[in-house]
Amino acid sequence: MGKCDGRCTLLVICSLQLVAALQRQVFDFMGYQWAPILANFLHIMAVILGMFGTVQFRFRYLIFYAVWLVLWVGWNSFIICFYLEVGNLSQDRDFLMTFNTSLHRSWWMEHGPGCLVTPVLDSNMAPDDHHVITVSGCLLDYQYIEVLSSAFQVLLALFGFVYACYVSKVFQDDEDSFDFIGGFDSYGYQPPQKSSHLQLQPLYT
Repeated sequence: MGKCDGRCTLLVICSLQLVAALQRQVFDFMGYQWAPILANFLHIMAVILGMFGTVQFRFRYLIFYAVWLVLWVGWNSFIICFYLEVGNLSQDRDFLMTFNTSLHRSWWMEHGPGCLVTPVLDSNMAPDDHHVITVSGCLLDYQYIEVLSSAFQVLLALFGFVYACYVSKVFQDDEDSFDFIGGFDSYGYQPPQKSSHLQLQPLYT
């Protein structure tokens, strides 16, 4: 029963991770955040592999999933530090998120709750094919939305890591204690003994 409970819980966690990653992928696509898009894609593949390993009792797939979650926690911790500008990190370095292919930032910068976007006309600060805007009145700044999203990913990853280790341990224990057709029985199969006392019957022709 414990094995079933652990597997079911892990499947629920993987499902939540999949939904959260797909939601995040959509908003990162709209913001042209290429580095997070790539990371989200790898995460979605790892979660699907973890779900497959849970359903099909694949020990190695769960180990791969657990190792990926460690990397995923590290990536999301970097995202949190980036948007909070911890240490030498700065949001002005757009190339970290877009591979220096565009000037776009988080989609939530202009579309956050309560945000009022005002274009600045005749500005000399804007490069070609771009425009300058001012954003005001946001109920929650985009940095904190990104931080909360990453923190939620970290929380799910921690739960997923714990349950992946637990379920893989259960799978491994089951493989070690598997009874190979009576191989561990206290008594083995014994063929019928031939009797040394055979009754001879006369033959009549």
